[in-house]
Amino acid sequence: MNLHALRLFTKVAELQSVSKAAQTLMISQPAVTIQIRNLEKELGLTLVESKGRGISLTSNGEFLFKQAQRLFDLEMDIENKVEQLKFTGIEELHIAATHVPAHFLLPNWMAKYKQAYPTTNIHLKTENSKQVIEQLLHYKADLGFIVKEDGHHPDIDYTFLMNLDYWFIVPYGHKLAEQEVLLQELMNEPFILREDGSSTKELLISLCKIHKTIPPKIGLQLNGINESIHAIAAGYGAMLAPSIAVSEFIHRKQVARVFVKNIDIQRPIYLCTRKNEQHTPSTLTTFKEFIE
Repeated sequence: MNLHALRLFTKVAELQSVSKAAQTLMISQPAVTIQIRNLEKELGLTLVESKGRGISLTSNGEFLFKQAQRLFDLEMDIENKVEQLKFTGIEELHIAATHVPAHFLLPNWMAKYKQAYPTTNIHLKTENSKQVIEQLLHYKADLGFIVKEDGHHPDIDYTFLMNLDYWFIVPYGHKLAEQEVLLQELMNEPFILREDGSSTKELLISLCKIHKTIPPKIGLQLNGINESIHAIAAGYGAMLAPSIAVSEFIHRKQVARVFVKNIDIQRPIYLCTRKNEQHTPSTLTTFKEFIE
């Protein structure tokens, strides 16, 4: 495959315009068009279609665009790491994680790792599970940590680490506090839900479907676990949360559990890496030694 033509196609797809791509790359518009047509002939696929003053991608074009983005992200990742080693001798370890491992597990692991490997710079980015996988696929992260039961991506390796208990909670003193109820009864309460793409939100919706009950009423939608728990502690709503995050709030009598009949939730935490990739000593192999 002609990588130069692929790079031009990727820029056209990104900007959805041949003329804008030509201007950005400082080459002529006809030259861009010829390269894309040659790429289509080489592949035997139609990649772009005219749409008004711009272009749109065919389904084949969308597929190639996503794969090409990953290819050129890998190229940039290699260049950056080589530059780091050449000029500083310091390795960079980029981690993407969902909120639970990022807030309650990784700080301890990273601190121990840093003591053993002080010359490695560690960067942690907190995302939802979908975004963590995207970070890995596009070489924005070296390692990922997610809480997720299913929907595993075929290009990612998932290493099981542990199970975490998840509890339903309400404000302390709430009428349902420490009570055993049916899921349908709890769903009548206003729920604090996470953003779209959150695996906890997806799990809650799935539970309602399985038990044939109404989905939760959205009282608030917040992006973080801590914000959500503090809203419960302030006296509002209900939520599904990891026990590791709410145990102290329960001990201080700020929130309380609700026990739902026939539902006991444990969720797996996975260490995620790209498949078929060789890891440097400061990534998967050694970091895993510090995970408890």
